[in-house]
Formats: sequence, C-alpha cells, structure tokens
Amino acid sequence: MSAATLDAHVTAPAGEGRIGLRANLRHIGALARRNLLQIKQDPESMFDAVLMPIIFILLFVYVFGGSIAGKGNEEVYVNYLVPGLMAMMGMNIAMAVGSGVNEDFKKGVMDRFRTMPIARSSVLLAKIVVEMGRMLIATGILLAMGFALGLTVKTSVLHLLAAVGLSMVFGASLMWIFILLGLTLKTPQAIQGVAMLVLMPLQFGSSIFAPTQKMPGWLEAFTDYNPLSNLADAARNLVNGGAVAHSVWMTLAWSAGITLVTAPLAVSRFRSKT
Repeated sequence: MSAATLDAHVTAPAGEGRIGLRANLRHIGALARRNLLQIKQDPESMFDAVLMPIIFILLFVYVFGGSIAGKGNEEVYVNYLVPGLMAMMGMNIAMAVGSGVNEDFKKGVMDRFRTMPIARSSVLLAKIVVEMGRMLIATGILLAMGFALGLTVKTSVLHLLAAVGLSMVFGASLMWIFILLGLTLKTPQAIQGVAMLVLMPLQFGSSIFAPTQKMPGWLEAFTDYNPLSNLADAARNLVNGGAVAHSVWMTLAWSAGITLVTAPLAVSRFRSKT
C-alpha cells in the first residue's frame, strides 16, 4: 500500500484533538491491510506459520511418542501433545512481530506513521491483528495434522474452539513483549537471540511435551508457575476432558498481567523511539 493510499485511509479532520473509537478501528483496518499486502508480496514470510506446526508434530510424535506413551501408542501421545503445541504456536509466531516492528523502523516506515493523525497504538494493534491471523492459520494446520495422526476430541467442538481461543488470547499478550523488544533492541538478530534464551527454558520446562511428575523437584516446581504449562494443561483438559477452571483462570491472569504491563510500555517506547 502506498503512502498516499494509506493517507487517504487514515487522515483525520484538522484540529481533531482525540481520535474516536470508530476512526481508530478504521485506522487499524487500513494498517492491517498494509501488513497483509506485505505478506502477499513476500509469501515466504508465511513459511514459519505453515511449516512449523507440521515439523513439530511429526518430530515429537515419532521421536518421543514411543518413549513417552510406549511403542505403538503414538496416537495416545498425539492427544497429549497437540493441545500443548497450541500453547507453543503463540510464542513462536509472536517472535515475528518484534522483528517486523524493528525492520519497519529501520526502513523509516514507522517514522512516516508517527507523522499521521492516528493513535500510536493503532500501528501496533494492526501488527497484532495480522499476526493473530497467522497464528490461527498455524493452529489450523496443527489441528489438521493432529486429526490425520489420530487426534480425537473427547469433549466437544465448543471445548476445542475454547482451547484455540485461549491460545490466541495468550499469544496476543506475548506479542506485546516482542513488540517492546523490537522497539528496544537494535537488530532483528538480537531480538531472536534474546527470545530464544527465554523461550527455550519456558517451552521445555513445561508440560507441553511430557508430564511433569517425573521431573526433578525444583523443575516440577518451576513448571507449576510456568504460564505455558497452565495454557497447555487448560487446552489439554478442554480437548480430552478434565478440570479446567484453575488452569484457565491462571492463563487468563497471565495474559491480562502481561498485556497490562507491556502494552503501555510498548506504546510509550513507540512514541519516544528515535
């Protein structure tokens, strides 16, 4: 989308002191369209959303499934693994937001946006809207692969949709962290390096891939407070049946807390970044 076209979408009346909700939503829509056009021009940017769920489910089911569930019982492990991987999709997709924001600043695109009469948050919210779409695609591919490998929903379709929705909410909150990193660190490589240092312990020190009961005591205690474990357990019980209240509320609390802390910091950093 050209700068002139974008201006036509987001120009506000002269002298307007406060941008209303309707105008803000219109600006978010225009900026989200611009981000979608970027993906259309660079379809390789969808490779992570399309290929990552396929690679992860095949890798873990056939490498670890026999060891964890017993040889020949890989289908049992599929029902354990897939809801857990839904929790992991959000973290991995969220990394792209920080790199994208960082690159837009380097290209001068963000400076152009900051001269427009639009809410500063709308630029960042548009990024999140598009990345949530990518996350939904990745989750859909993950579930399709899961059903092909023997995943069964033992509750209902509504419970499955609730698990997907919970994963999306948590993933959206994580995007604010990566946006803040993208606005703070100097290069996309630095963002990815810091992200991996944080993500690896969180992912593997959780209940995503294996039950935590046989872990060392100190690691099992860590998994109890790990938000990824709460999300994985919530999604797993929503799909397979079981108590969900505690893990769902813990996931929602983590999501709200992360957003309330990092979203204002990200918007403030966006305003002041030079």
